Amino acid sequence: MPRYEAQVEVTHRPGILDPAGATVERALPALGWANVSQVRIGKSIRLVVDAPDVATATAQVDEMCHRILTNPVIEDYSLRIEELTRA
Repeated sequence: MPRYEAQVEVTHRPGILDPAGATVERALPALGWANVSQVRIGKSIRLVVDAPDVATATAQVDEMCHRILTNPVIEDYSLRIEELTRA
């Protein structure tokens, strides 16, 4: 069965407070990077899925995102899936 690597990037939805991002944005000028703005901190999730095809793998990871990997009320996510090369 083919194996797929899924990469999920999770970010706060627009308008949702991002205290970690705000803290980093306030600290950057003191460290010499005064040219940075709009810092948002999210999370990256990577996992490997065994599935018969890319459509099935994508559907499974999408359901995982909705059920456990993200909070759809406050977070958005993007999903990328690549087939791993067979050895």
